[in-house]
Amino acid sequence: MGRGKIEIKRIENSTNRQVTYSKRRGGILKKAREITVLCDAEVSLIMFSSTGKFSEYCSPSTTTKRIFDRYQHVSGTNLWNSHYEKMQNHLSKLKEDNSRLRTEIRQRMGEDLNDLEIDEPRGLEQNLNDSLKVVRERKYHVINTQTETYKKKLRSLHETHTNLLRTLEGREVNAHFGFSGNDALHYGAVISLANDGNHDLHEIAYGSDDLRLA
Repeated sequence: MGRGKIEIKRIENSTNRQVTYSKRRGGILKKAREITVLCDAEVSLIMFSSTGKFSEYCSPSTTTKRIFDRYQHVSGTNLWNSHYEKMQNHLSKLKEDNSRLRTEIRQRMGEDLNDLEIDEPRGLEQNLNDSLKVVRERKYHVINTQTETYKKKLRSLHETHTNLLRTLEGREVNAHFGFSGNDALHYGAVISLANDGNHDLHEIAYGSDDLRLA
């Protein structure tokens, strides 16, 4: 029993469509390789799936560009004319935009104003006022930001200065009421003897020539 004929129309199911494309793409690429080898033909094959996936085959003896060049020569068709025209149109538009912007810059600098109608200088003046307003707002924002930053730095330096003063004052107080040199050694000896129960405190106070009481 032979296979039934398949109706050639778009496969609506996307999964089935992709599976069929993958299978038939493999068959077409195989036939392209075979005809290249068997018939010494130059073949260039380019395919894009419905999802945009690109596949190609080109005979080893040539390149796709050479195939296109031969096609243009034989058919008398220039494949690049439309693309060249689009590029020329785009270039012309860019030149017009550049010329217009240069004119606007000169007019904002007070040049090329003689040919303007009465409404055009008014519009230019309004644009300049709007631009000036934006510049002023930006300037004031930058000034306020810098001012707040400097205030924070100043407060930080003030706190650091205050802490240093307190530290220095604390050291001066300790130096005034504390012991230094031999006084500290005698004070330690007194504490050691006072903790010893075998010595008389009266002897400690008056029997030692090295003990000096303030």
